Amino acid sequence: MKTKLLLATLTLCLIAGAQLFGAESVIAPGAKLEKLSGEFKFTEGPTCDAAGNVFFTDQPNDRIMKWSVDGKLTTFKQPAGRSNGMYFDAQGNIISCADEKNELWSIAPDGSVTVLVKDYEGKLLCGPNDVWVRPDGGMYITDPFYKRPWWKHDKMPQDSQQVYYLTPDRKKLVRITTDLVQPNGIIGTPDGKTLYVADIQDRKTYRYNIQPDGSLTNKTLLFRPGSDGMTLDDEGNIYITGKGVTVFDPTGKQIEHIDVPEPWTANLCFGGKDKRTLFITASKGFYSIRMRVKGANQAK
Repeated sequence: MKTKLLLATLTLCLIAGAQLFGAESVIAPGAKLEKLSGEFKFTEGPTCDAAGNVFFTDQPNDRIMKWSVDGKLTTFKQPAGRSNGMYFDAQGNIISCADEKNELWSIAPDGSVTVLVKDYEGKLLCGPNDVWVRPDGGMYITDPFYKRPWWKHDKMPQDSQQVYYLTPDRKKLVRITTDLVQPNGIIGTPDGKTLYVADIQDRKTYRYNIQPDGSLTNKTLLFRPGSDGMTLDDEGNIYITGKGVTVFDPTGKQIEHIDVPEPWTANLCFGGKDKRTLFITASKGFYSIRMRVKGANQAK
């Protein structure tokens, strides 16, 4: 009798523990990773508009794709300047790291392009890769060097690979880091006060305090490794990519891992009507998974 009671108690404890774990998971209960499409050469740069539609790039095919909230896949723009990382600004424009000529673009809803950045101090950037737009319109751009087959040059144009800040009036580009090896993933908090930068080659991810003038202070190593793309949820958790998706809490503790059956997971964003679906660009595929949490940085 005592043995049966002990087993019953243990079973109840295990069930309670499983329920507690499920409640704490960032993934919605019972949700599974879903492959939405696999017709690409290499996917990157997902970003969500105010309605919840997700735009992402298929860089080798030089196109920007749109996954609508009703599950339809269309081509938004082709050619697309070899767009890589992207992010929506408050006006509904896609800010794109246009890798073809090492530029930063603003792409209007009708597909028309305004070039925001052509160079830094008279020289091409190494290769704008990822971008985050803070609430006042200032932009942070990572600039790693990855030799592209469509470039005419094969040497790094700048003397190092760093992070740049474009002022809200879009008139001044400032190099705001000096000591990174190869920054790639970047994301900031909705209040515009904190920036996360992943130094992919040095396998480190840092947290900075953002100052009103755009400069960064209080550099802190938050966790290892670095990352390709990054995003945040509304609980302050940080999502990184590479081998699947790994999630860290605001203190830098790993709390989740999502396996993705592709050689490389490049980037991710929240989207959908309620912004509770995580969309993942990974090698030739485009994936999604329902989440318990909501995306932190969303176009309004």
